Amino acid sequence: MPPTATLSFDLEAAPAFDDAPARAVPDAAADLAACRAQLADGSRTFLAASRLLPRAVRDPACALYAFCRTADDAVDLDTVDELAAVARLRTRLARIYAGQPEPTPADRAFARVVVCHAMPRELPEALLDGFEWDARGRRYETIEDLHDYAARVAGTVGAMMAVLMRRRSPEALARACDLGVAMQLSNIARDVGEDARRGRVYLPLAWLREAGVDPDAWLAEPVFDRRIAAVVRRLLRHADTLYARVEAGIALLPPACRPGIQAARVLYAEIGREVERRGCDSVSQRAVVSGRRKLALLARALAEGVVARPGAGAGLPPLDAVGYLVDAVVRTDAPPPAPALRVVPDAAARPGTPSFAFAKRAVWVIELCEQQAQRRLGRHDVSQPS
Repeated sequence: MPPTATLSFDLEAAPAFDDAPARAVPDAAADLAACRAQLADGSRTFLAASRLLPRAVRDPACALYAFCRTADDAVDLDTVDELAAVARLRTRLARIYAGQPEPTPADRAFARVVVCHAMPRELPEALLDGFEWDARGRRYETIEDLHDYAARVAGTVGAMMAVLMRRRSPEALARACDLGVAMQLSNIARDVGEDARRGRVYLPLAWLREAGVDPDAWLAEPVFDRRIAAVVRRLLRHADTLYARVEAGIALLPPACRPGIQAARVLYAEIGREVERRGCDSVSQRAVVSGRRKLALLARALAEGVVARPGAGAGLPPLDAVGYLVDAVVRTDAPPPAPALRVVPDAAARPGTPSFAFAKRAVWVIELCEQQAQRRLGRHDVSQPS
């Protein structure tokens, strides 16, 4: 019996995103190498996660994330005037879309991604909107308002990754945004205490009041009780509805990309399950999913990731908050077709099972995500917003 196609990818088969520009612009390859070096120095989490993708997606994703990372740092490190930092980022983005990026590797590399993948400006612009909302300390009255925030800081990333995977249909984009929003809601549910101790509240204010919690009084003394547990549980249930919708989008991705996205979906949803196992107390403790549990989940989820199934979200319209992101991509002419992303046989894997090495690597990626989140929370003074 011939070996079954599983989760080992021919990472070098497809051309890098910048092969054509590299011939015309000598420093294209050098810029991409500098982006990787930057991520290795300050964002090992993403660099590791990119190993779960085929090269044709991994390279532009590194360029995209290097720009996002420098943008985030520019706001984070300007403790005097975060809004001025966001304004400077808007100027940088305008230069990128004018074809005159600032002379930095991240900006030049992202400018090539914009051209090669026909990346609509509305997507990175929306991400900067999210940065600005954080800089202003914005709060969110309803779950729909929270959707608006999550759409900007995370749904945009889902949409941009779909564009890099050359999936531009309204349904594929809607489900990619669902995943980004759901992951952001999981993070909010897990980090209620850390956010509160920095003077931030992301839980819907209307939900808090319905539970009998005055948001300002609670922020002055953030303690856990059954009322907070009810709100956190409600947010997790809402995130679960979005995770369920995402499966339909995974079926629309290139086969080589499905396992990595399925891994993100299952493992981030498990954050919510761990919060629930702790009584929804994310104020006095932080939920961490064990490596053994992650590996067990991946053994099942990654095997399912290579199978195209419609899922519960098939045919559903996008969330209202992400509709303008979907429309922006659909209105933009797609670039020329790229070579298919291929899944190759893995003779070492048993037929019908995922590569154990891939599963272990995915677990390592998530472990790094959690470690980096802890470091990021710890580098801010608790009296200052992040």
